Amino acid sequence: MRILLAIDGSEESYQATKALTQLSRPEQTLLLHVLDVPKPAYPMMMPEIAQELYTTMERHMREEGERLLHRTALSLPMPAGQVSRHLEVGKPAQLILSVAQEQRVDLIVLGARGLGPIRERLFGSVSHRVLNEAPCPILVVNRALTPLRDLLLCLEGPHDAEAMLRFLSTKPFQSSPEITVLTIVPFSRPAWPADERSAEIIQGQLLLSANDFVEGVAEKLSAAGYSTTARAQLGIPSTTILDEVASRRPDLLVMGSHGRKGMTRVVLGSASHAILHRMPCPVLVIR
Repeated sequence: MRILLAIDGSEESYQATKALTQLSRPEQTLLLHVLDVPKPAYPMMMPEIAQELYTTMERHMREEGERLLHRTALSLPMPAGQVSRHLEVGKPAQLILSVAQEQRVDLIVLGARGLGPIRERLFGSVSHRVLNEAPCPILVVNRALTPLRDLLLCLEGPHDAEAMLRFLSTKPFQSSPEITVLTIVPFSRPAWPADERSAEIIQGQLLLSANDFVEGVAEKLSAAGYSTTARAQLGIPSTTILDEVASRRPDLLVMGSHGRKGMTRVVLGSASHAILHRMPCPVLVIR
């Protein structure tokens, strides 16, 4: 497995580095630090002076960035495979995505430093843009990742299941956690007139089909060596998942991402984006 670890010197970035201890030994670990050098914001400043200020600031940031990469390389859990260090200048999300694509990484690991639910919906954040566009799974670390014993796997449909089975079959963790496979059926009453009994029948049929789906996924995970349970229930996906995490307190939440783009994402959001704002544990998003 080739891992891209994006670091920025924050506490969340430090926890993301420590999270590597819970993953299987990678073939290669790529350390990436992006310098987002601010441009001088004084319109009356002479261009020569503005450029000199920018150059000086970039030089200082490069020196600190090199020190950060060096410290992080020394703190990586052993063995970390072949380690390479990358210092880039530009927008963090854009460069994380481009390096992940160019280097064909199997997993991106980064800390979550959200802007808050309102500003994020308007402007986005590094972790959310990476979630929306990454070519591979993403582990978003918002606090310490404890030894993985209990994993909550939330599925929306067959596409999620295929991607998750493919990823989990590679044995990406140091341990083999117990996995609860959960799907949420977002049931609402039919648009056409229906009595209470008809609505109950439809609910039952939906739950029966959903249960068959998650039990089939659980069987495949069991064949891959995991201990599993499966469950389907009615509810609003984001709210129900948050409630489930609060009651179960899993070590890691795993879910798929059907990231909407543009104004659709701003207005409607998605379960994975909504959950990241309030999730009390790290999240692995598999695309």
